[in-house]
Amino acid sequence: MSNIIHNLSLSALQNAYAEGSTTPRQLLLQLRQQALAESEFNAWIHLLSEKELEPYLGALETGSASELPLYGVPFAIKDNIDLAGVPTTAACPDFAYIPEQSAALVEVLINAGAIPLGKTNLDQFATGLVGTRSPYGEGKNSFVPEYISGGSSAGSAIATSLGQVSFALGTDTAGSGRVPAVLNNLVGLKPSKGLLSTRGVVPACRTLDCVSIFALNSDDAASIFDVAARYDELDPYARENAYANRSRNYGPKGIKQGFTFAVPDELDFQDDPETERLFHESVAHFEAAGGVASSIDFAPFLAVAKLLYEGPWVAERWLATQAVASESMLPVIQTIIKGADGTTAADAFSAQYLLARLKKQCDALIAEYEFVVMPTMPTFFTRAQMAENPIVHNSTLGTYTNFVNLLDYTATAVPVGFTDCGVPWGVTLLGQAFEDIHILNYCQLLQHACKLPMATGPHPLPTVQIDSGGLAADCVDVAVCGAHLEGQPLNWQLTERGSRLLQKTASSAHYKLYALADGKRPAMVRDETQGASIEVEVWSMPVENFGSFVAAIPAPLGIGKVELADGRWVCGFICDAYGVNGARDITEFASWREWLARA
Repeated sequence: MSNIIHNLSLSALQNAYAEGSTTPRQLLLQLRQQALAESEFNAWIHLLSEKELEPYLGALETGSASELPLYGVPFAIKDNIDLAGVPTTAACPDFAYIPEQSAALVEVLINAGAIPLGKTNLDQFATGLVGTRSPYGEGKNSFVPEYISGGSSAGSAIATSLGQVSFALGTDTAGSGRVPAVLNNLVGLKPSKGLLSTRGVVPACRTLDCVSIFALNSDDAASIFDVAARYDELDPYARENAYANRSRNYGPKGIKQGFTFAVPDELDFQDDPETERLFHESVAHFEAAGGVASSIDFAPFLAVAKLLYEGPWVAERWLATQAVASESMLPVIQTIIKGADGTTAADAFSAQYLLARLKKQCDALIAEYEFVVMPTMPTFFTRAQMAENPIVHNSTLGTYTNFVNLLDYTATAVPVGFTDCGVPWGVTLLGQAFEDIHILNYCQLLQHACKLPMATGPHPLPTVQIDSGGLAADCVDVAVCGAHLEGQPLNWQLTERGSRLLQKTASSAHYKLYALADGKRPAMVRDETQGASIEVEVWSMPVENFGSFVAAIPAPLGIGKVELADGRWVCGFICDAYGVNGARDITEFASWREWLARA
């Protein structure tokens, strides 16, 4: 196996171009030769020729690196995603067609300056988590070729891990972007459904499919996601991204102090002590960073997982491949798709009703936590073992992945260490839809705690950069001092907006407290010389609900910045100067509650 010639992380590549140590043309041609030299891994179905690369390289030579966020970044495309003028096969030669137009997402990336190196190998019709179900050769683990690469996005993971591209696109319906990621020491981001366009993607289960991102580190995953998550009005399953779910919110300041996270109550490692050890070490890393772990009932999640292949959703795979003769498919793919035989509309509706009930349970179980951490898969297998028992072993690999899209969650797989045989392994962090960047913050924390090199090369992770200007947040901390305190008449205005009490504390000793003339509300007014410390509570409010809260505040009160006793400044109630006309100075009580008790 060749060593990585270049550090292909986005930051390193940017610096290399800026310094002039290489150019996109030089780099891409070198990477193409590297890919040819490493062809025994079966990563590629179609590697672009120099002639096919020329239009992309030529376009960059008239472009500006400062205006293109992915300038000269090489990437790979799973061969169930269209690239104009190049056959899309879905690993089935009889299915192949040549698209005139690239998939919408591929166009977005190319317009941002990224350069496609080619189309990658996969489990046929993206049906499998193993990487061995392809007529174009079995995908081989980039560290130990006797072991599986994972799939279905096998080639995308292999090419990225071997240092042939900076990132790759996969698809992920049941774990196809997460299992191969950690088996090849990569970050695998399975975004929230609908945020990355699937127009121009061969469907597996159209209602569940996601395009996934393989990246060398969580920083790159966040940056690529930010470019890629563009609303596609022509994709019927597209959803607008949330304001808070952008890379501006990525980084260490997105980690909450004393964060809580959930761990499944019962875990299956298939009697593999190495993966079990690596999982518990991962939990310990979070605890060492100040996190607090809690056990949750995982039975409802596992019940959802069974619906994917034991329920009517298999009929979607049949629907996607109905134009393909069964004899054109690999036998194992035929067997899986035949599982749709006899499925009725009543079965489909019944399963949807069950899923809705289970989702309510799962949502409630994870609601109070920043994320759930779980194994990406219980264990892994050699390619020979997989050949002996392909369906059962594939099912084992999907234990902790199959339920995620059915529940409309985001999940990112993170490598955490190596097993004794040399194969990497990792965990997955799970969150609600539109928490992709939030989850990546904790992925970065874990990745740096594990201190692994990137992919198969010697290159360390990029240094963590802290934005001194601060990051936007998905919640706003609000200090309240009167009728919004817990137990007071207007507290419902906080709770109905999903706010939660963070802290009972006090302001700095620089405030006067007044009872307004109506007798129902207090007012805090800053006074540097004669002020006192006033009782306050700090509530965390979802940012999307903050505007309606502020708009409902009647004059003379408003929201400004309030200094707390520990020196922090947070949003809080302030009062216009005219508002204290006729008000009573109650600073001596230092608390609205105390004033009410004695009034």
